[in-house]
Amino acid sequence: MSTSPHPQGHPQRWLILGVICLAQLTVLLDNTVLNVAIPSLTVELDAATADIQWMINAYSLVQAGLLLTAGSAADRYGRKKMLTAGLALFGAGSLVAGLADTAGQLIAARAGMGVGGALLLTTTLAVAMQIFAPEEHPRAIGIWSAVNALGFACGPLIGGFMLDHFWWGAIFLVNLPVAALGLAAVVALVPESKNPLGDRPDLLGALLSTIGMAALVFAIISGPAHGWTSGRVLAAAGVAVLVLGAFAYWESRIPYPMLDLRFFRDRRFTGAVAGAVLITFGMGGALFLLTQHLQFVLGYGPLEAGLRTAPLALAVVVLNFSGLSAKWTTSLGTPVSILLGMTLMAGGLVSIAVAPGGYAGTLAGLLLIGVGCAVANPAMAHAIMSAIPPERAGVGAGVNGTLAEFGNGLGVAVLGAVLVAGGAAPSSTRAFSDGVSSSLFVGAVAVLLGGVVAAALLRRAERADSGMVVAH
Repeated sequence: MSTSPHPQGHPQRWLILGVICLAQLTVLLDNTVLNVAIPSLTVELDAATADIQWMINAYSLVQAGLLLTAGSAADRYGRKKMLTAGLALFGAGSLVAGLADTAGQLIAARAGMGVGGALLLTTTLAVAMQIFAPEEHPRAIGIWSAVNALGFACGPLIGGFMLDHFWWGAIFLVNLPVAALGLAAVVALVPESKNPLGDRPDLLGALLSTIGMAALVFAIISGPAHGWTSGRVLAAAGVAVLVLGAFAYWESRIPYPMLDLRFFRDRRFTGAVAGAVLITFGMGGALFLLTQHLQFVLGYGPLEAGLRTAPLALAVVVLNFSGLSAKWTTSLGTPVSILLGMTLMAGGLVSIAVAPGGYAGTLAGLLLIGVGCAVANPAMAHAIMSAIPPERAGVGAGVNGTLAEFGNGLGVAVLGAVLVAGGAAPSSTRAFSDGVSSSLFVGAVAVLLGGVVAAALLRRAERADSGMVVAH
């Protein structure tokens, strides 16, 4: 089995990258597409508010909980096998969801799609690291990151279009041909790769990480609706702390850990991890608020608001697909690229926060954020993956995905709490606008802080590495 990146890259690497990015896009679209169908689901499935929350949360909870386990399984049993299984599960879950006639059936289907989504999100990045030569990694990861931005932008648009022309189940059934095409292409094109050491499976670690991360994400997403001091939130947070603490202890004591805690001794890894949490915290929360700002303050409808956010994704796609961001990262170096990108993103958030009533200031901010994302996100993902041995690429992708889920959920919760704490409500346009501005400033500080911390730690790691080379 192939266990390390091809010296010259796989002969069909760009075609394979297209296949795995298609699979990735399908999963990412499903993270946002359901939101636009909520009014239809409420009527046609007679769904209560709690049902709607679980339809959305079942997917993200299962996916977040399983990312580390899925990455570890891909390393041990084969990344192609897990990618194939992920596509099959995601397709089957989409079929059940599209044909569901009760809220309970749809919730169960969404949970099954979350399992498939976890397998897909970890294996796509791991496979990309395997099929490309190291010097091509920045561009390959840039394209992979651009697909993430595309998924964010296109989810509400595709969902709105499907609901205008078909019934709500079509937003899930449209996944079927994509999943089938992806499955056929993966079987035909993607080479198998796995860890040759064949470590024993860390079953207890997998169980603890799944329960701990699911409890943590559940606490975060429940906080705004139920109150941060409610029994539900405090119980979930307590379970998360205890179980994740037990996970860390267990992983430090066994010879075959699912997540080797020694990774955190590497300044490159800790720098990239700190930056990744803060960037997703700031941007996840800010973009969640931005969609409300466009609708409640600037007065756009849901579909038009989605179109108005498209310049952000367009900037990311153009810069990453053209290879420009990879060239900048190569010439500037990873630490400077991350600092520059996150400074631009923070500037974009500030631009939106201080913009007058029109769309022009928001557009300028979106373009700044898009350019910043195009530079910083691939550099951050590359830093995380580069700090982990190639044979543990699945775990690296799992860490990257887990950080994104955690930071995004925390950002939505905390910046939403900042908005609520200011007494803002959509019915009071001026107060709501001021509240969104305050929250965007908090997001900007978090993103900028992430850039400074990540760049400083990565720079120190580079100096330490060069010092070791000189010493030898």
